[in-house]
Amino acid sequence: MKATRRTFISTVCAGAAAIMMCSPAWADPIQINLADVLPDGNFMVQNAKRFADEVAKETKGEVVINIRAGGSLGFKGPEQMRAVRDGMVPMADILLSQQIGDEPFFGIEGVPFLVSSQTDLKALHKFARPELEKIAATKYNQKILYMVPSPGQYLFLKVKTDKLEGLKNIKIRGADKMTVDTVSAIGMAGVMIPFGELIPALASGRVDGVATSATTGVDAKFWEFMKYVYPTNHTWSTNMVNINLNTWKKIPANHQKTIEAIALRLEPEFWAVSANADVESLKKLSANGMEVVPVSQAMMADMRKQAAPLLDEYLKRAPAAAPLIKSYLDATGRK
Repeated sequence: MKATRRTFISTVCAGAAAIMMCSPAWADPIQINLADVLPDGNFMVQNAKRFADEVAKETKGEVVINIRAGGSLGFKGPEQMRAVRDGMVPMADILLSQQIGDEPFFGIEGVPFLVSSQTDLKALHKFARPELEKIAATKYNQKILYMVPSPGQYLFLKVKTDKLEGLKNIKIRGADKMTVDTVSAIGMAGVMIPFGELIPALASGRVDGVATSATTGVDAKFWEFMKYVYPTNHTWSTNMVNINLNTWKKIPANHQKTIEAIALRLEPEFWAVSANADVESLKKLSANGMEVVPVSQAMMADMRKQAAPLLDEYLKRAPAAAPLIKSYLDATGRK
């Protein structure tokens, strides 16, 4: 009788312990901070929140991603990749082109006039993304969960002109080296300034123009500083949401699969959000008094000609990109 009782108690206790170990309801959720330098209202941040909501829902609250927008965790845009690599933050929304100081290959989308639309960018990603994912994992200890392009690029200026000479020596801000090199190549005076320092730079006269997207123009209320918007699409760039691999490995395998599936499902929607954000932001800029100035064919041709040498300069820094760009150009029927 005693043995039976002991056996029964042991069995019950073992069963209870197994339930406690296996039951997610009894475990604390995995909390993961995601650093973002963009303001809370930006569509990239809203995308990240949507992703986090879906992850929480489909993992039944066992994985919780906390979006920390507006640079609230103290990292600037060019620092985000290193911050994830070093485990200073487990996740981040990272502007690819701002990381080229550490990894030149990441500038592939920013080669002047290489990409002119989301269709082009999808074609380029077919060849470049596997290499981007490989570099992120092997050199920076992180996994790319999803990627979303910035909207088309513009020049925001105080002057109106239909000739390239009219832009000469204008001090203009770029978010990354390739943009700064591009505007400098066409005769402007490019300066690299993080988003968090942009408005003070405009207010103080440190710069008189900005090369960026329409969504950033709305975020920073460019109509308070400038009048004209030039749709140039001179460069392109993508934001990638990455997670530190050490953090990733702590997530149960079933939840890893769930998160990957969510990212795969939402990424096309996020691309559509980006395209729509461009359209809506242009409307807001116009409603607040800014004028969209069509760029003449002659002016655009001059821009392309002046910026063309930057492709060779880029390939010297990132020779691995050469065959990928060639494959992309062949696939899109360009020389």
